[in-house]
Amino acid sequence: MKKMFFNKLSVLKNVINIGERSSYNLEFSRFSQISRYIHSTSLCCKQDERRTRQFVVAKRDQGTEGEQTVYIDALIQNRTDMFPTEKTPNMLFNGIQFSKIPVCNIKVTKNNTLISLNDAVTGEPKEFRTCGIEGFKNTRKGTNIAAQATAISFGMNVKKKGFDTIRVRIRGLGPGRLSAIKGLEMAGLNIVSITDNTPVSWNPPRPRKQRRL
Repeated sequence: MKKMFFNKLSVLKNVINIGERSSYNLEFSRFSQISRYIHSTSLCCKQDERRTRQFVVAKRDQGTEGEQTVYIDALIQNRTDMFPTEKTPNMLFNGIQFSKIPVCNIKVTKNNTLISLNDAVTGEPKEFRTCGIEGFKNTRKGTNIAAQATAISFGMNVKKKGFDTIRVRIRGLGPGRLSAIKGLEMAGLNIVSITDNTPVSWNPPRPRKQRRL
């Protein structure tokens, strides 16, 4: 065994010490157990994939104006006239007393947007629409586009029933908050007031654990 081992080493020594000129030897390849090649194909492919992704990825929806941005000029102006007073219920808007104007309730959730019109005195529902009724399914129901389309359809149906002036009462946090109000304006409804009726818990229970991604 020792003699065979020394013979192999002598062969390797002779092959390695050929000179500056590189040549391929069958005897050397016979004793080499691992042979690897150096290539840069994977790195080049990664760069090409990144370039293609930049062109393939769709542009991000910026949403409705005011969802992600705040205009400083609007905050500087005096807004004391925006809050109700003791005379507000008796004020007239388009010939209708404020306390008798029908209320449009908008419930916004993470997965859907529900819009209904109720009588101000009796609370009787006059019209009801959701993103699911409009044809949006699954996760598309929770988008701001779905909320705006639902509000436009809701406003058109409400105008056909003879309601032009409404009050808006919005509840909940979700992507369709401002989009729903924008859709009601696009439908041609006269919005007299906007009330945020989102409940706030000052001592909430322990939140759920963070979702794994």
